[in-house]
Amino acid sequence: MKDILVLTDQADDFTLIARVLEKSFAVSHAADLATARAMHTRSPFDMIMADIFLLEKHPEASTFQFSNHPFVAANPFVQFVVLCDKKNMTTALKAVKEGAAGYLPSPVRKQDIQLLLQSVPRTLSRDFELDYLRDHFWKTEWLDVIQSRNTYMKKVYENIKSVSPTIATVLLLGDTGTGKGMTARLIHWHSQRFDKPFIEVHCGAIPDTLIESELFGHEKGAFTGADRRKPGKFEMAMGGTIFLDEIGTITPAAQVKLLQVLQDGIYSRIGGDTPLTSDVRIIAATNADIGELVKTGQFRKDLYYRLHVFPIEIPPLTKRSEDLPYLTDIFLKNLNIKYGKKIDGIHPMVLERFRRYDWPGNIRELENIMERAYILEQSPTLMPQSFPLDTMPDDDTPVCSDDTDMSLARARQRAIDLFEQSYLTTVLEQTQGRIDQAAHKAGITPRQLNRLLQRHGMNKNNFKPKKDT
Repeated sequence: MKDILVLTDQADDFTLIARVLEKSFAVSHAADLATARAMHTRSPFDMIMADIFLLEKHPEASTFQFSNHPFVAANPFVQFVVLCDKKNMTTALKAVKEGAAGYLPSPVRKQDIQLLLQSVPRTLSRDFELDYLRDHFWKTEWLDVIQSRNTYMKKVYENIKSVSPTIATVLLLGDTGTGKGMTARLIHWHSQRFDKPFIEVHCGAIPDTLIESELFGHEKGAFTGADRRKPGKFEMAMGGTIFLDEIGTITPAAQVKLLQVLQDGIYSRIGGDTPLTSDVRIIAATNADIGELVKTGQFRKDLYYRLHVFPIEIPPLTKRSEDLPYLTDIFLKNLNIKYGKKIDGIHPMVLERFRRYDWPGNIRELENIMERAYILEQSPTLMPQSFPLDTMPDDDTPVCSDDTDMSLARARQRAIDLFEQSYLTTVLEQTQGRIDQAAHKAGITPRQLNRLLQRHGMNKNNFKPKKDT
């Protein structure tokens, strides 16, 4: 899902734009330039729909020079759509001539928004291609995986881009569940060996007595029970890539043989004298501090240096919370394919609470609880009630206690959004999704209530009693 920021002080314009675009895009609102700039700097948007006169108020902006506008610093590929009063259409046309992707006359009409979408779909659907595929490096099937707004992850992908075409040994570092296995596959599929085997070995799951045989194979009669010759994983990965997960757990004897492979490209099966040549790219991974294991004598220093040619550290999920919408979209798409329930979204309150959860199990934990919630959910949207309570921190958690980069206006709006989401959820639960009753309780009109629901992506049907089947 792509992100759009609407910069306007006309609330009705934003409400209509959000309603028309909400099924295909994530739409946010800023009523003034300072708020818009803070939001865009913190998490850059793909498109900014802005009142042209508010946009021009930026002290560093040159009139209609969109390619040089300060918003471009946060995302060089951001697209602009200008909102302009019908009396000033000449201004709007000039803006398009100078680089805007399109314009919408204000007050905005639904048909105008739909016409705009027909004229710029290529821009919206290919923003990440512009960002990541300018040199045609990333393969199409991996585009969902490499989407990120996080500084750490962008650096990770740049490192992958640099090292993948080489034969260099890679050491992946990071906590359990951060995606080291997926990263290893990403490197392999973007290497020159992509059409050769990718063999994964979970070293920590193999008994110490079998690790050498598993990696390097054995000859018939090499030990009790060896009733035939068995090729090892290195033979199976010939010409391709071998991924050694939890490398810090292998035995000293296996460390010696692995060092020989890295140094000379030669090894032999257990019980055999015939030297075998290894043509395998090695990617290793660990969640342990191997440097500390070296100090305590549990891991060979020379092997550590051989593995530590190109280290890539993958950050925990708590340091890349801005990627939660992308990750949940990917998992939801996969779950729809797996189970076929066609759940089309996740409640905004869930994502907000996800951002405040610690994620000790990282991405793996997120994937697991998404699957559990998907199985439990009976509505078209994943609701907070379907998730484990410990992943849904209470709403009295401070909104931005440690987020000093957020502007006061943005922090205030976020607090209001959280309160409204919580309040509406409670009222709709009490009235079982009956709009008239809920509006009466809230002291507003049904029309105002519907607007609030649309703004927060909430569906009254999710609160109605489930019918017996």
